[in-house]
Amino acid sequence: MRATVFLGLAFALSIGGLLGALLAGGGVIAPRTDPVRGGGNGTPSFADIFERVNPAVVNITVVDPTSNAHDGVESAPPLDAPSRGEGTGFLVDPEGYILTNQHLAKGTSRIRVRFADRSERPARLIGADESTDIALIKVEGGRFPVVPLGDSDRLRVGDWVCAIGNPYSFDHTVTAGVVSSKGRKIFNASFDAYIQTDAAINPGNSGGPLLNAAGEAIGVSTAVSTEGQGIGFAVPINLARSVMEQLRVRGRVSRGYLGIQLEELEPDLQELLGLKDGHGAMVLDVLPSHAGEAAGLRRYDVIRAIDGMLVEDGDQLVRSIAAKPPGSHVKLEVFRDSRTLTLSAELADRAADETPPVSAPETNARPASNGDALGLVVGEATRRARREMGIPFTRSGVFVSEVVGLSPGLDALAHGDVVLELNRHPTPDVAAYRKQLAALRAGEVAWLFVYRARPETTFLTKLEVEAP
Repeated sequence: MRATVFLGLAFALSIGGLLGALLAGGGVIAPRTDPVRGGGNGTPSFADIFERVNPAVVNITVVDPTSNAHDGVESAPPLDAPSRGEGTGFLVDPEGYILTNQHLAKGTSRIRVRFADRSERPARLIGADESTDIALIKVEGGRFPVVPLGDSDRLRVGDWVCAIGNPYSFDHTVTAGVVSSKGRKIFNASFDAYIQTDAAINPGNSGGPLLNAAGEAIGVSTAVSTEGQGIGFAVPINLARSVMEQLRVRGRVSRGYLGIQLEELEPDLQELLGLKDGHGAMVLDVLPSHAGEAAGLRRYDVIRAIDGMLVEDGDQLVRSIAAKPPGSHVKLEVFRDSRTLTLSAELADRAADETPPVSAPETNARPASNGDALGLVVGEATRRARREMGIPFTRSGVFVSEVVGLSPGLDALAHGDVVLELNRHPTPDVAAYRKQLAALRAGEVAWLFVYRARPETTFLTKLEVEAP
């Protein structure tokens, strides 16, 4: 598993209002297909787009349930401390449906929406999806203008975009820039595919639209980087649209689930598996009692196609499976040990992992200043440690006591990790581990399959054998 790089991100929580006035009769704001008109100095201008779209952008104020910090303290005065927040949303249906961020709307007791003419209406939460940070709320009482939705799949790096929102309570703010990148992963490796832009997205823009040169929403502003300038992120509108449709119908999102963990196919891993190309996604682990196990999937299987459609990588596989309803059947084309086979799987319903973190186990390895040829000091965990950690005895391996080497792959390892396999060979004990390690020469690649207790996960990391 690759070492995770954490960006300092702040969810943009105080977001902005509509400019202009609501159209008296409501209705759809028609998108324009002409390019952004140039300004006086030859630079592009979003002025016309702002005038057309802004009436469908709204300010959202939320109030969390009241909490009392003195609750239960004898003779203490009552202290009600409701939590307030502001954000942006935009109308996507003339009946009053508004798209915004889940982190703004979740757990709220009151939601109010302020329109461009400064009038306000109460709103109710229709549904929210934590995995994509998308929420749908609704106001009643009229026909409303809407922001036309574009096609984020057609977006190209370098395209001009603009954001409308309420950064730092500065109402009616428009910022412009370009698409800096696509498919960025920040919070959720399975579902994240953020649009990165240098259009200023600050606290207050969250939930507002990111617009293309035709005035169509191609993203939902979501997050900003607190460690750099000109780095903002938005959820692609195609993803938000599919989530929104499920929220509108059932109030929640149901996703197909195989119950497997995947690993991307880099060249050294392809060589280990005997693959001629990098198409597909490798099964790193199969969770017990889930759809993947029932279908017969195994570790190191490479899923190359779903229902006849080629799988390019793990991201595509996850999205394709998640897009199918639980209970549906899929055909998986799998490469296993130099042959191709077809497996059938009945998808389950994906659920969030709520496993809390715990401390690393005690091992019988002695701390040392020098590790083995991989830069590790390993040992075997005691039975008591296994029980306390809740580690299944089927997860047999050696425990990492220290990480002392310099190989980049060591960044992914930590004290207490369990090395289950080395180059696809099981390492149930120190003797087996050392036997496999002794067969490698300096400079060769060693792939470690690793189990981590909490939060429970498995991953694959590549280390280079060091010279003695």
